[in-house]
Amino acid sequence: MATPIHRNGSLSAVSLQGFVLVGFGGGAETQALLFAVFLALYMVTVLGNLTMIVLITLDARLHSPMYFFLKNLSFVDLCYSSVIGPKAMANIYSSKVIGVAGCAAQLFFFSFLGTTEALLLAVMAYDRFVAICSPLHYPVTMTPTVCACLVLAAYGGGCLNSIVETSLTFQLPFCSSNRIDHFFCDVPPLLQLACANTSVNELVMFAICGFILMGATLVILISYGYIAMTILGMHSGSRHKVFSTCGSHLTAVSLFYGTGIAIYGQPGGVASKEQGKVISIFYTLVIPMLNPLIYSLRNKDVKDALQRLGQRCAAV
Repeated sequence: MATPIHRNGSLSAVSLQGFVLVGFGGGAETQALLFAVFLALYMVTVLGNLTMIVLITLDARLHSPMYFFLKNLSFVDLCYSSVIGPKAMANIYSSKVIGVAGCAAQLFFFSFLGTTEALLLAVMAYDRFVAICSPLHYPVTMTPTVCACLVLAAYGGGCLNSIVETSLTFQLPFCSSNRIDHFFCDVPPLLQLACANTSVNELVMFAICGFILMGATLVILISYGYIAMTILGMHSGSRHKVFSTCGSHLTAVSLFYGTGIAIYGQPGGVASKEQGKVISIFYTLVIPMLNPLIYSLRNKDVKDALQRLGQRCAAV
């Protein structure tokens, strides 16, 4: 249970035992519809990403750097949606209370996995750059050791950003209310509850997060800039193959970065908060569901592997 507000209108860090996730308004029918939508999105996300992980693990033809990175992306998407989805569904028919430790853990893993995904998308762009622009050097450049180091760097960058965001957010005293105007614990709605000056905290978080994400964005832009110049010198048959390979990744990048900008780049206000909640559903549940579909529907290797897996299962 959340501790009541003191008579002076503030909640000290010691007395605060939990937060209330306000979530979405509406009557019983609206809540039932939300539960059904969340459940459907989460189930498809789990099924799709688990299938992608199992497929890449079992099919020897997919044991290449590109699919090694894709398997890690599927793992991150699976965990990412699991941090938000189950708790969001439980809150629809419960007291909507989350403990301080639970809120901090949710924020930590949300930030960790979100930043890791952004960095993995940059790693995948670099992989496509090497494969298309320097195909002869690709086996030497993208060795298993290099691939493992790139993935570990992505997880490390995500962990660093998450530690900074979580520690700077939860060292603040919270005042006046313990009601978070969102359906999960995120930095902006938590900062709105703080009764101290948050400008320094926001500046440090912005600097570290901005450095990591701007670096990832630059890698993606530079990689695809070189890829575009290389494509211009190819004949039509090779261009089609490159487009089919890069199209899936570009779609995933556009969805992920586009919705991220839509959420965290918008001005404040009640309307913006409600719009942000809707966009957050897309960001936290829809994109992790779409990524396996994007990479399977537009990738001949994955479709062939799915067919082989289906034949093996039918033969058992």
